[in-house]
Amino acid sequence: MTDSKAFSRKFDASQYLSTAFEPSDRLAILIRNRQRGEAVQRITTAGRIVEPSFQDWLRFKNEREGFDVYVGMNPLKPGARTRTKEDILSIRHLYVDLDHDGTTSLASIQQSNVVPRPNYVLSTSPGKFQVIWRVEEVAPEQAEALLRAIARKFGGDPAATDSTRVLRIPGFANKKYEESLIVTAEQQSDHVHHTLDFKLRSDHIDSPHQPLRRNPAKTVSAEPRPLSQSEHDWAFAKRALARGIPPEEVMRDIAEFRAHDKHDPVDYARRTVIKAEAELRGWPSPRTPNAEADEDPDRGH
Repeated sequence: MTDSKAFSRKFDASQYLSTAFEPSDRLAILIRNRQRGEAVQRITTAGRIVEPSFQDWLRFKNEREGFDVYVGMNPLKPGARTRTKEDILSIRHLYVDLDHDGTTSLASIQQSNVVPRPNYVLSTSPGKFQVIWRVEEVAPEQAEALLRAIARKFGGDPAATDSTRVLRIPGFANKKYEESLIVTAEQQSDHVHHTLDFKLRSDHIDSPHQPLRRNPAKTVSAEPRPLSQSEHDWAFAKRALARGIPPEEVMRDIAEFRAHDKHDPVDYARRTVIKAEAELRGWPSPRTPNAEADEDPDRGH
């Protein structure tokens, strides 16, 4: 194993994907054009994605048609056609999105003794970074608790703390801004980490992806059905509205959180908040958000 403090190299999209994943890993590739409101998701193997023909297609969509390019950071189960929590095969990465005072936050991570040295640092635009750690033997529940704890500790985006998150791929242009900026990546370590390497408190943090707290219930023999992401969004909206946060602000938070996997995140957020407010006030309401209705990122594309 190399010395992580001295290990550093920069690489392109194919090199990045080849070091971060196994060729047989099934990954979600998401391309999104903000101006058109168009998104396309393809699920295929890492080995297929790094092939020149697939890279050429991504480059064409990015350079000629203005699509941003993202990859899911955790491989999917065989046969999975969507990118929900139930589709995740294993947790391969932890990450944090540093979009506010990113340079300072990145320096804090690199000097910290509570998290290991990152495996990859992606520079997505000036002063903004996506920091990634390779991990193994981490349960999904542990992963999301750690994602929230890392974001809280280092000022990361609290919306980017779910195991189904897609992050940018180096070598492609960031089309979010007027001036296209090429995303770059630096590998700073080749270690594979475990939960004990992250010395962080991973307690509850109130965010759109965190379920409602529930009182301890009687022990039952059957495991409860995990809440879908849409149900988490709805629960978050209810909590926020009950605390007096304006509906417009709640809508904005949910829309930003679901921007990568909803065809029209603003409309989705508006409907979610309307349903949550109706329940709080005891008004008649359409049915609450449901996983099967809202979780498929390919719906409508």
